[in-house]
Amino acid sequence: MNGLMMQQPLLISSLIVHAERHHPDREIVSRRVEGDIHRTNYVELAARARRLAKALAALGVAPADRVATLAWNGYRHMELYYAVSGSGAILHTLNPRLHPDQLSYIADHAEDQVLFFDMTFLPLVQAVAARLKTVKHFVAMTDRAHMPAADATGAIPNLLCYEDLIEAQDDHFVWPSFDENTASSLCYTSGTTGNPKGVLYSHRSTVLHTMAAALPDCLGASATDTILPVVPMFHVNAWGIVYLAPMTGAKLVLPGPGLDGKSLYALFESEGVTISAGVPTVWQGLLGYVEENGLKFSTMRRSAIGGSACPPSMISKFLNDYGVRVIHAWGMTEMSPIGTAAAFKSKHLTQTPAQRLSIMSTQGRAVYGVDMRIVGADGQELPWDGKEAGDVHVRGPWILGSYFKNEGGDPLVKDAAGQAWFPTGDVAKFDADGYMMITDRSKDVIKSGGEWIGSIDLENIAMAHPAVAMAACIAVAHPKWDERPLLVVVKKPGVDLRRDELLAFYEGKIAKWWTPDDVVFVDAIPLGATGKMQKIKLREQLKDYKLPTA
Repeated sequence: MNGLMMQQPLLISSLIVHAERHHPDREIVSRRVEGDIHRTNYVELAARARRLAKALAALGVAPADRVATLAWNGYRHMELYYAVSGSGAILHTLNPRLHPDQLSYIADHAEDQVLFFDMTFLPLVQAVAARLKTVKHFVAMTDRAHMPAADATGAIPNLLCYEDLIEAQDDHFVWPSFDENTASSLCYTSGTTGNPKGVLYSHRSTVLHTMAAALPDCLGASATDTILPVVPMFHVNAWGIVYLAPMTGAKLVLPGPGLDGKSLYALFESEGVTISAGVPTVWQGLLGYVEENGLKFSTMRRSAIGGSACPPSMISKFLNDYGVRVIHAWGMTEMSPIGTAAAFKSKHLTQTPAQRLSIMSTQGRAVYGVDMRIVGADGQELPWDGKEAGDVHVRGPWILGSYFKNEGGDPLVKDAAGQAWFPTGDVAKFDADGYMMITDRSKDVIKSGGEWIGSIDLENIAMAHPAVAMAACIAVAHPKWDERPLLVVVKKPGVDLRRDELLAFYEGKIAKWWTPDDVVFVDAIPLGATGKMQKIKLREQLKDYKLPTA
């Protein structure tokens, strides 16, 4: 049929080609492992990515080969993002916070051919190098002057220098064109049950996800923004920000290993950051530093918070004390990761601050491209009435169809019409406007006397208490009610907080029978490799805990 559109594949290389041509002088600022601040721009990044693509070919990397990274957020990691995927190979970002046994398993399962690493992770690479079955080359992401001494690298065979690889090539390289459904990158789930499983993204899924993430009702990024992703590039592609910034022409600020409150605040102010993104535990450290030192944010106006539920008290503090609007987002590795974002509709603009806070505290509504439903225990779809909670199912062009190498079998379920959905493991309710309120992970729901209690609600209330630094709520066995909620709390330094005072804080905020039966104060709550609370470990630590008898 005549009159149809051009067929041009959606490829990741097109993002850096666009940035190089239309935003050549837009800055990429990195805090390096070496300790200094490095500045480059999109035209230089694109040229170095082309040289790196040639270097990869010289190392024998072929299309579909996996190339691993163990690296912080920085310009060299960005170059790898584009050189590897752009040349047709698959970028595999390893999480350095995992145990060496898990890292070895993942690298072997992925059949990684080359491993690039920041010097911070030299000891980790030394610990696993001899165990990796498929890695042929190890590349230290530094220059010749900062390469480790020969006696420090005996455990690492074939160690190469990143800058040497780039200097040996010119930038005369044309990004290849291929099917947009070709795999581009690989991330492994955190593996809370069994071995971690690989999620393989395509060029098409990644570019579509990037377009959706940039929409005004999602991250709302543009060429006038300066974005600092606190979320690591080894965690679901930094939530897509490393693709979104070149697409929109935003300035990019990469914090490297400095994720403490003081280091982040210094970059926010010196570089004029307008948008940031990260998990709640990181923001606790930043807000604590800002509060203790009587500081304000000069330029930051939006903060995307996801990974785990953000307490309403944090959302309120950001907005009311510092003028920063929180974009409460939800998704997962299997969703590339963005599924929802808490953006207002026009009717919310005339509501009271308290009403608007309740909208901002939800996980938001679906971005275009993500279809959602909730189902009950019988598999039947439930209404979006803000009351009934069920298991969340999703589908869309950037949502997992099967795990890498088909690990775990078919993860999808089918509805009555035969449509396939991915069950997320979250339990939530939706209101009539499509705003999602997660009540729990399915494995974290507390069942008391046959009725469900949502642990997230109880955690959010505890987090609103001025003396609480972190709170987790888990189920413990009860002889009469089957399970009852136990609150586990980390107090803020130098404050006094008693059990009865905290439990009294719940009065009038929830149904009385939802109130936790007891409080355990701890020095720390275990966090996973992506900053989420590890309730599975908490339950293990407290498996012998006995609730006080009335």
